[in-house]
This record gives sequence, structure tokens and C-alpha cells, in this order.
Amino acid sequence: MVPDKSQEVVIHAPEIGPKDSKGVSVLKPLKRAEFKLSTRELIVAGVLAVLSLGFAIFARQFTEPPTLLLAVGILALAFPLAWVGYSFFHDDELEEYSGKERSARVGVCALIFAVTWGLYWFLAIYFGNKTLADVDAVQFAIYLGIMFVVGSLGSLVAMDLAFGQALLHYAMYFAVTFLLAMLAGVQISEPMSSGKSKSAFPTMNQQQKGIGNPQAIPIKVK
Repeated sequence: MVPDKSQEVVIHAPEIGPKDSKGVSVLKPLKRAEFKLSTRELIVAGVLAVLSLGFAIFARQFTEPPTLLLAVGILALAFPLAWVGYSFFHDDELEEYSGKERSARVGVCALIFAVTWGLYWFLAIYFGNKTLADVDAVQFAIYLGIMFVVGSLGSLVAMDLAFGQALLHYAMYFAVTFLLAMLAGVQISEPMSSGKSKSAFPTMNQQQKGIGNPQAIPIKVK
């Protein structure tokens, strides 16, 4: 005789956790979410990439791109990069933020990301550089470290990521904006500039190389 459905024996594993008065678990199960971009998100990413490249190429027509133009580009890229970066770097074992809460958190994180470039400019000018092109390699490394600390902490707090994930989250934003700045011809620091200082007085390294405004270099006349 072949047993039918009525003779089936079902053994349930013990349920762990608090239950309500009806015996139903009150803990909401966490669903594993894998990184996957929708068709709409892929289209937006493609359009954003084309516009960003066009923006960078357009900025090359200036000897030095206007600060306002650069600020607009930094802010415009912050939100979509923070959004996509969170989808990619968040822990798949944890439920990700969605809806208005996600938009608000990404907005705060994006603002912090954009502010890091403002912090770089402030530190460069505050410590005696006439322009960003005068920032030497040592200063650039220090300012870069400060930017990564601030950006990673912003992602850590706003998006509730682990520090390693938050570091990668900010690194993604920095890498994209940095490469676009190089493409646009922005002289972020002396090692990555064209070698010509934009200030009236060339830096010490440029004086040793004979680069800069010759009228700004003292000439001893006998």
C-alpha cells in the first residue's frame, strides 16, 4: 500500500524567539538582498556617466574651471554615487534601508561626501597656498587622509555600514570625482598639475625647477 497525504508525518523544528498571544513569532525575518540594478537604474547610471564625461570635457576649455562649476558637479554626483554605492557595499545579510528613510540617509551621506572636497580646498588655502596647484605632495597626502576619515565616518553614521564598507563607499565617490577632475584639467595639487603655478609667487619646488612667473622671482643686480 502506498501511503496517502493523510498519513504524512510533519516534524517542525523548534521556534526560537518571543511570540505573541496567538503563538506567532514577533520577530520579522530578514530577507537576504543581493546587489542588482534595475533597468531604470542602469539607464540613469548610463545617462549620468555620459553627462559627467561631457561636463568634464566642457570644463577643459577654461584655463582653470570656475569654482562654482566644480561645486555644482561635486554636489550633482554625490547623491547618485552614494545611492549606488550603498546598494553595492551594504551587508547582504542585513535588511537595507528603503523608501523615504533611505533617501534621507543617502542625502545626508551625499552632503558629507561633497563637503570633503570643500574641506580640502579650505585646508589648502588656510595653510598658505595661493591656489590648489601650490599644494605639495606631503600636504596632499595629509589632506587626502582627512577627507577619507570624514567621508568614511559620514557613511558609517548615515548609512549604518561597517567601517571597511564605509571606507569603500567613500572611496568609490572619491575615485569617480577625482578622475573626472583630472579629465577636466583641474590642478588639484602640484604633483598632478601642469607644472605651472596659478599664483603670483611660484612654490619652492617650482623655483628650484625654474617654473613659474619669472617676475615674481627676486633677481639680484650688481
